[in-house]
Amino acid sequence: MKRAAAIGALIAVLVVAAPQPALAADSSYRTLSSAGNPDWMRGLADSRSLASLSIPGTHETMAIHGGAWTQAQEDFGDSGGTLAAQLTAGIRMIDIRARVNAGNTFTIHHGATYQNANFDDVLGRLSAFLSAHPGETVLMRLKQECTGEIGSCSDATGQNSFSAIFNAYVQKYPGLFWTPSVSGDAAMPTLGGVRGKVVLVVMNGAHGGRFAGYGLAQFGDWNDGNSTYVQDNYNVPNVGAIATKRDQVRRFLDATSAGDPARMYVNFASGASIFAQPQQVAGGALGVQGVDPFLLIYLNEGPDVHTPVTRTGALMLDFPGGGLINKILSFN
Repeated sequence: MKRAAAIGALIAVLVVAAPQPALAADSSYRTLSSAGNPDWMRGLADSRSLASLSIPGTHETMAIHGGAWTQAQEDFGDSGGTLAAQLTAGIRMIDIRARVNAGNTFTIHHGATYQNANFDDVLGRLSAFLSAHPGETVLMRLKQECTGEIGSCSDATGQNSFSAIFNAYVQKYPGLFWTPSVSGDAAMPTLGGVRGKVVLVVMNGAHGGRFAGYGLAQFGDWNDGNSTYVQDNYNVPNVGAIATKRDQVRRFLDATSAGDPARMYVNFASGASIFAQPQQVAGGALGVQGVDPFLLIYLNEGPDVHTPVTRTGALMLDFPGGGLINKILSFN
């Protein structure tokens, strides 16, 4: 059972105590609007491989509704307003979760909760941003969200396949997607080849499978959770286990710095369960340090403490703060 379904099932049978709030915001957490980096890629060389970049990203990019167990990002408005704010702050990898809706369309969900946005909102915001900032590119992970299980959503019946609906959107927004990423398993591009475009990194199915023929070839085994170039230990069973999640993120960050420079690494700093909300994992709770403040400290530490980070890869964050976004960008 996937994370959303598991959480939904437990909520249905457990009486849960009032949630404990996350620790106070600092520059690593819930301060996204303090960062302003709409053109940070513009000054980088065209010859740079996307794999060489340190990229701030968001997990469940559009998840602003549904309460403490569902919200994963600061709320800057429906219909893609939150995405627009993230792009302006410097976020360049996004995690979009879609439900198949009537009329062969996609709506944006986190589990059972509709996020007051549709895929047209996502693509419209991306198109407007990249038209205004043609030196940038945005990486997208797209996932079919609905499993039909308790706590999840169900796709509308009688519709085209997920991939066929996606293909129709690609045609509706000509020139928005980097063509090799939506027409085959693409090789890793250079920045110069994808400026002004959206790069589809992977397209995952509802139960974690990958749609072949989409995305970057190196992510052929990106399924559910971890894969060769992805750390996504998303189950954090309780607040005390945030320390384990921090260590998983740290170890993968070190592996990214030491790893193959021709490969992109994707490191999910997010996690949750019925006893650990996304905000608690990100910001901390009950005296336990959250992943976001830990990351900012770790990235700032010098060789007297540990081998310094040289490349972060794509760091997929919940509730990122401006200071953390700026620090990730400094590695470029």
